[in-house]
Amino acid sequence: MLAGRALTFLFVLPIFLVSLTIHEYAHARMAYRYGDETAKKMGRLTLNPLAHISLLGTIIMPLLVSFGWAKPIPVNFSILTKKQIFVVAAAGPLANIMLALILTGAFHLFGLGKLPLLGYFVLLAILLNIILAVFNLIPVPPLDGSRLVYALLKSPRAVNAYHRFGRYGIFVLIAFLLLGGLQMIILPLVALFAALLGLPLPDLLSG
Repeated sequence: MLAGRALTFLFVLPIFLVSLTIHEYAHARMAYRYGDETAKKMGRLTLNPLAHISLLGTIIMPLLVSFGWAKPIPVNFSILTKKQIFVVAAAGPLANIMLALILTGAFHLFGLGKLPLLGYFVLLAILLNIILAVFNLIPVPPLDGSRLVYALLKSPRAVNAYHRFGRYGIFVLIAFLLLGGLQMIILPLVALFAALLGLPLPDLLSG
């Protein structure tokens, strides 16, 4: 079982790294557009996957639960408006959604479903990008969904509660994955989106 998971990890890894890189680059590019040079100064405004790898999120967690995350892009929220924070947070999931839609168009237009290896690879790329978008919209720090919620908070009390909860967010996230949140919540949503896009759900991502 462990050997099979390792083989799956190696097969999906290139797609996973590219998708994560595009996701994080979108955050960094949008923040830079709003005048925040933090990510650029730290070498994160790049399409080099190595700059975005997290030991825990990109290496350890995928081996344990077949999923994970990249190093969060550093953003100086103090110089951004709430609207800008919202846009920066949304940029990552939107980049994954756009990539998934572009690849879906190519999958259907060129009949890639008839090409076993290439079609399967593109299908995995589509579904993995949908998974990344859905997963990152979970409102738990440090995921993008929590930043979207933060940008909508009005009262100081709510903001303080957000910051207090943020200290434990990573533990909540790890527990969510280890307890099967990916299989019970995320993958059923992805299956729904796949059906709407006319895509099959391969065994690799069926739980």
